[in-house]
Amino acid sequence: MPLRLPDRLPAIEFLKNENIFVLGDERANAQDIRPLRIAILNLMPLKITTETDLIRLLSNSPLQLEVHLMKVKAHTSKNTPIEHMQAFYRDFEEMRHEKFDGFIITGAPVEHLDFEEVNYWDELCDIFAWARTHVTSTLYICWAAQAGLYFHYGVPKYPLPEKKFGIFPQVPLLPRLPIFRGFDDVFYMPHSRHTEIRKEDILAVPELTIIAEGPLSGVSMVMARDGREIFITGHSEYSPMTLDTEYTRDLGKGLPIQKPYNYYRDDDPKKGPLVIWRGHGNLLFQNWLNYYVYQETPYDVNEIC
Repeated sequence: MPLRLPDRLPAIEFLKNENIFVLGDERANAQDIRPLRIAILNLMPLKITTETDLIRLLSNSPLQLEVHLMKVKAHTSKNTPIEHMQAFYRDFEEMRHEKFDGFIITGAPVEHLDFEEVNYWDELCDIFAWARTHVTSTLYICWAAQAGLYFHYGVPKYPLPEKKFGIFPQVPLLPRLPIFRGFDDVFYMPHSRHTEIRKEDILAVPELTIIAEGPLSGVSMVMARDGREIFITGHSEYSPMTLDTEYTRDLGKGLPIQKPYNYYRDDDPKKGPLVIWRGHGNLLFQNWLNYYVYQETPYDVNEIC
């Protein structure tokens, strides 16, 4: 089945050009099927880019998905046209009485701040608490993974001496988990972060299970509540050129930045990236949708608790 998106969302045309089948509201309404309701809280500054990256992965599912875009009221995006935000996003307050089969919370460029210093932290805490009773499974990505682990379980984050930046190998520690069905013994994941969570802090919390880690990147995936919460410290959703864009941007600003590890062909930016993570990225999102959302969520979405 196709992905159901709001009519006129820019991602529709981007993905059609990639030969990905998406469905507008008008046609979807004619199909007699209960689509999975997926909410995305997009905290990234370039919202259209992030929407497209996530929707690209969600679109490979045989399930019909209905995507709802959420924003926090306490923060106004400076990098996305206000017309886009008004047309496609709703404040959390408008959505708090609804229930969703799946929920994705993105990273945010606020790593340099303590969690409590983030201007929308209080609202984000309300969203984290709300997700526990209104969502079947929540996927926390990068900074959101750190924030979610801190809010729910008291796990701190720590600054890194230099940015963790590149494509890093990961090892599934519990390969028989449904989230890893079809995975190889090693898979790759993009990372782009200035902070980390530490293994010893997670092991000290009985409710948390480390399910994947890398020898160079550390903890990459943590699970809680039998998969109702999955925390991912990297960016399996990244498109091929995302790290290159970040690298070029930081160089232009004169920031101290190393070339992204294990990313460019022959370690040469002129040769472009060698893409080695997208197959497992697609599989990760499809396994999440199938085994932790579709197989677990009630038919009546209002019964989620």
